[in-house]
Amino acid sequence: MSFNDEFELLLRARYPLIYIPTREEERVESAIAQSAKQQGNRSVFIWDFVDGYQGNPTDAGFGRRNPLQALELVEKIPATVPAIFVLRDYHRFLDDVSVARKLRNLARLLKSQPKNIVILSPQIAIPDDLSEVITVLEFPLPAMPEIRAELERLLSTTGQTLEPKTLDELVRSCQGLSMERIRRVLAKAIATHGALQPDDVELILEEKRQSIRQTQILDFYPATEKISDIGGLDNLKDWLLRRGGAFSERARQYGLPHPRGLLLVGIQGTGKSLTAKAIAHHWHLPLLRLDVGRLFAGLVGESESRTRQMIQLAEALAPCVLWIDEIDKAFAGLDGRSDSGTTSRVFGTFITWLAEKTSPVFVVATANNIQALPPELLRRGRLDEIFFVGLPTQEERRAIFAVHLSRLRPHNVQSYDLDRLAYETPDFSGAEIEQMLTEAMHIGFSQNRDFTTDDILEAASQIIPLARTAQDQIQLLQEWAATGRVRLASRQTGLGSRIQHQSLQ
Repeated sequence: MSFNDEFELLLRARYPLIYIPTREEERVESAIAQSAKQQGNRSVFIWDFVDGYQGNPTDAGFGRRNPLQALELVEKIPATVPAIFVLRDYHRFLDDVSVARKLRNLARLLKSQPKNIVILSPQIAIPDDLSEVITVLEFPLPAMPEIRAELERLLSTTGQTLEPKTLDELVRSCQGLSMERIRRVLAKAIATHGALQPDDVELILEEKRQSIRQTQILDFYPATEKISDIGGLDNLKDWLLRRGGAFSERARQYGLPHPRGLLLVGIQGTGKSLTAKAIAHHWHLPLLRLDVGRLFAGLVGESESRTRQMIQLAEALAPCVLWIDEIDKAFAGLDGRSDSGTTSRVFGTFITWLAEKTSPVFVVATANNIQALPPELLRRGRLDEIFFVGLPTQEERRAIFAVHLSRLRPHNVQSYDLDRLAYETPDFSGAEIEQMLTEAMHIGFSQNRDFTTDDILEAASQIIPLARTAQDQIQLLQEWAATGRVRLASRQTGLGSRIQHQSLQ
């Protein structure tokens, strides 16, 4: 159901107090005016703290700097006159006892009158004593048809035409921005080139990065890593490659649902984060990184509001990849937290969205400690698959060395003994192998020569891998993976487990 349809339904059902959290005042007021017209030309009265009521000459300035007086106009208008009262930024006054009492009185009165009070606010901040009489209605960011209409309007005013493919790219790149930001960045593009061009997609993406950065919840993460940059993990890579075209229109016609996401569990430094970046690059989708800790704020209700904002933004940017790193640290010990249930409510909102989302947002969550994850997150239906990423096998270590050395020394990678390197480093993760190569480069550079296989092995002898320092934790992870409750990311995990078990003894 669209915003207009749902809003008009609330008007007809005589919901007295409607709360719309949005930063797009102009756009939502236009939508309210459109709905008022559809509902028999209802009168619309708009109030703000500085100017009072506006637009109606009879009541111009009424309630200026007086939020309680602003509510008195609702009773002054005859009971039979259908009207909508839009109060901007009124959330700032809801904690006032007289305002709260007046709103509860009006909520009773308006059940029998064709009038509605609409509160516009950039965030949700509803006191407990008003939660029963206020209905929250989400106002989504512009959808593709609305963005296309705005672009076509702009093109018609400038007398310019664009190829359908270019127009589609511009529309898609504008997803996730407010209409005000879209107009602003398009004006910037026209001011730069004199007309809209295909290259303006980069300008729009930069505006999108700025918009996402300002939310302080999501990061627009550049994804340049490729699937080929991942050494080993063949089962996981095959699973991902099979779903490469699942976001296409052809997949929809075939009847395929959108892939929901996956959970990567395993030892630190084994390529879980690298996989998230490679997925976005291979599927040509934007990568959004969520730091779950940013969802939690000090004010009551703000954490839940941020969670909803994160979901709205991710869905507006869909299709996209939402990367949630170390999700186990965010939601560990839910039952024992003394935060008045904030973490539980945030987690509840998040997993409900995971189960019910229909938008093409592919979630990639990573975790190091499976014991800390709430069991609700592991239930099938919320994510497509759970993969265990263990320490690399000897063959996988050889592939990891090959990937890094091909990047560092593409001209003489054959001079390195990859088989020896893989054999001599049984306990090392991918991140530790990368660190080892960096140390070997320091050795060679300090002696004014290129680094060699012996330098790499010398560097390896100076590094104590996590497999030894966190032996108990890794053994628990390996035992959990061996129970068959999770899919293995590597094909030769049995061989790798024996090597790791022998090295740990």
